[in-house]
Amino acid sequence: MGVWGDSRRPTPLGSPGCGVRCRVRTTRSAGAPRTAGLVFTAAVVVYFAAVVHRTALGVAGVDAIDRFGLSATMLALFSVVQLTAYASMQLPAGQLLDRFGARSVLVVGSLVMAAGQLLLALSDQVGWALVARVLIGAGDAPIFIGACRLVAEWFPPRRIPVMVQTTGLIGQAGQLASAIPVAWLLHSQGWTVAFATLAGLGVVAASVAFVGIRSAPSSASHVPERFLSAVRSAARPHGTRLGFWSHFLCPFSANVVALLWGVPFFVTAQNRTPGEASLLLIVLTLSAMVTGPLAGQFTARHPLRRTWAVLATAGATFVAWSVLLAFDTPRPLWQLLVFVVVLGAGAPISLVGVDFARTSTPQERLGAATGFVNMGGFTSTILGVLAVGLVLQLVSPPGASIYTLDAYRVAFAVLLLPWLVGLAGVLHHRRRTRTELAAEGVQLRPVRDVLRWRRPSVVRPRVR
Repeated sequence: MGVWGDSRRPTPLGSPGCGVRCRVRTTRSAGAPRTAGLVFTAAVVVYFAAVVHRTALGVAGVDAIDRFGLSATMLALFSVVQLTAYASMQLPAGQLLDRFGARSVLVVGSLVMAAGQLLLALSDQVGWALVARVLIGAGDAPIFIGACRLVAEWFPPRRIPVMVQTTGLIGQAGQLASAIPVAWLLHSQGWTVAFATLAGLGVVAASVAFVGIRSAPSSASHVPERFLSAVRSAARPHGTRLGFWSHFLCPFSANVVALLWGVPFFVTAQNRTPGEASLLLIVLTLSAMVTGPLAGQFTARHPLRRTWAVLATAGATFVAWSVLLAFDTPRPLWQLLVFVVVLGAGAPISLVGVDFARTSTPQERLGAATGFVNMGGFTSTILGVLAVGLVLQLVSPPGASIYTLDAYRVAFAVLLLPWLVGLAGVLHHRRRTRTELAAEGVQLRPVRDVLRWRRPSVVRPRVR
């Protein structure tokens, strides 16, 4: 599909057919809607479990410090190792999805995560714990992009942006499971029982993937291709690169807070109770869940105005951090609630980047392109998590395990650097993508038409 067509084989942005009338007959059977619903349900269950695995350490940071004797840098390293494994496996995972299909790859990914959680449950040494985090990150790598590929295969194009956002919304509920039941299990039953239970969850997810997931009859067959050649082809369109930088820019602030530094910051620097810190993480997740469907609707209706959502989110995030860090005293709870609401909205907006990949890439390369885009947000998250940990340690007394508000203000200010890099990337590739579309005769509707919300924000050129 091009930007507006209704084929499930996307037409790249640079091809002659993009932006005109890309209508190719599909081969969906009469029973496909029901089957699509079952496949989608299985995919989001697997993704929900993966998000629980991914975010469990966020509520176990204090317990990890006690169990392994960690400094701030070492605690940050736990998250960085996992996220690095996740980000570095995005391209291989996308290529595996393109070659072997989502079912096999998601089953294996879930089992690898289960193995990592079991190892973490039994470990009391830092080295083995780091190996466990690598397994969790590597197993998590294909889950979301596999779910996105299944959505692109099974659903009509105009529903895909909303369905991708719905996938993200249900996955966000996995953060609630980390903030509430996993935290309760950890504090009531202990480290080993909590993480062994998560290992069992991974086995259940693998079983769901094996039983419920299948490829669509009309899915594109894979053409064998060298790995680097496939990646270059998938990442070549400026639309896909715009997706990478959109994903880089939007979610990392929320991830830095949710995955590691939120609870310590709220409890030790903002004088909040552990219960209030958990509430703030829950509100952050709920903000993402509410924003997701709205972002999906806007993306579906106005495909050439998608960067509006990206840039608006980036600006709001900058203002939220600036206001919070401007004060050298703890903030009232209502201000912290507003802060996490703004940050939480950035997570679903990052999925606009996945939609850029979908409308810029042929289906047979969609896994690699989505993996390339998905690297963006996790690359910026890795940089953010590690930078905050390093700065906290540099500005605090040697051996400190509790950090002051002033130390956090300096550390969080470093997040401005990846924000500026991401903003520059979005603006550059936005201009290049629009130049390509203008050369094809695609015209934007006036802003007043977009604000009416009724019609797509593009003008299709006549086909003569």
